[in-house]
Amino acid sequence: MVDRGSSTLVRLAADRATGALHGRVGALYFADGAVVHAESPAVPDVGWRLTAGGRLSPEAWDEAVEEGGPHYRAGSFLVEHGRLSRGELELCHASALFDAAYFVLSPLDGAQQVPDRFLREARHWFGPVRPVPVPVLQREVRRRRCLLERAWPCPQVDAAPVVPVAGAGPYGPGGGTGLPTCGRRAVLDAADGVRTPLQIARALGRSAFATLLDVRRLAAAGLVRTPEAGPPPVCTPPRGTTAPEISLLYRIRDALEAL
Repeated sequence: MVDRGSSTLVRLAADRATGALHGRVGALYFADGAVVHAESPAVPDVGWRLTAGGRLSPEAWDEAVEEGGPHYRAGSFLVEHGRLSRGELELCHASALFDAAYFVLSPLDGAQQVPDRFLREARHWFGPVRPVPVPVLQREVRRRRCLLERAWPCPQVDAAPVVPVAGAGPYGPGGGTGLPTCGRRAVLDAADGVRTPLQIARALGRSAFATLLDVRRLAAAGLVRTPEAGPPPVCTPPRGTTAPEISLLYRIRDALEAL
């Protein structure tokens, strides 16, 4: 699959451009041809992650924005004033950047266009933390698309309300083995039949993509409903497997990752 907007990203990298690539789905900020920030209305930003997770108080975040933002160094302000370690800042910013960039370059609404309006010399108030080369960003976007496809090849679940399957129980069919991770338990607990995956991510203050992936895996395990769009969608497990076998493979994978 060729990334939507790939040629624009490659051109900006080759030109060592500085500025912001804007569109209705969000923006990517460049400095010397590398991506230094990304934002999308679809995902929780750095501030929401830090405050919703309890790592920073809302007052501490507001102070960084007010004091450091006008000088394009709100992130650095947090480190210099002891609110975060440098490692915490880099980890949180990188997670937020890749999260937002994925939804900027892969809008859930396929009718929406990726950003195509470049504002030269525009900078983001958060300030650069660790620049990401365009090829690295493109590889990560492709990797995430593949993860979603392998988890459950039914994109209908991405934008629909997350509806738990009645009778599946809090730990899935089979008496407690269907939910191997705390993240998926939290997503299922937050699923009320009204909130979409992105709304659940915002409520939990966690990665939107990770939440999307968890929902797909929950759907594959039969724990949340896969919506129908018009005629019943052809949503079959990956070739050569059945849904119970997928659930077993997930449990084996999670156990190996925990080693």
